[in-house]
Amino acid sequence: MIALTAVLRCPFQVSRQGKGAPRRLIAKVGKGRTPLPGPVPRITRLMALAIRFEELVRGGAIRNNAELADLGHVTRARISQIMLLLQLAPDIQEEILFLPPVLRDEGTLHMRQVLPIALLLEWPAQRRRWRTLRRHHT
Repeated sequence: MIALTAVLRCPFQVSRQGKGAPRRLIAKVGKGRTPLPGPVPRITRLMALAIRFEELVRGGAIRNNAELADLGHVTRARISQIMLLLQLAPDIQEEILFLPPVLRDEGTLHMRQVLPIALLLEWPAQRRRWRTLRRHHT
C-alpha cells in the first residue's frame, strides 16, 4: 500500500477579474505569478480516502466500515464503493493517485467507470480494461 502524506505550502495572491456581472477569482503563486493547477480529480481523492480508511481500520482507530459510514454521515454502500478501489492492482491505484489536475469535467474518470474494473478478480484483466479506459479518456 502507498501512504501519502504531503503538504504543499506556497504564498499566493487572489484577485478578482472582470468589471461586469461575471467575476472570477484568479490565484497567482509566488513572484512568477504562475496560475495554480486545477483541482485534483475526484477519483484521486476517493482513492486516497480508501487508503486512509483502510489504515484507520487496520490501526484499530475505527472498528469497521459501518463505523466509518456513521462517522462520515454516508451510507454503508458508499463506503463499500470507496473501499472497493483497494481491489485494483497496485499500479492502477498508483496511476489514479497521480492523475493530473483537471480544469473541466471533460475527459475525467468517474467512479462508475472504474468500479467495474475493480470487480475483476485478476490483475492482468484489470490492467487490460484500465488501458482501454485510459485510451478513451486521453
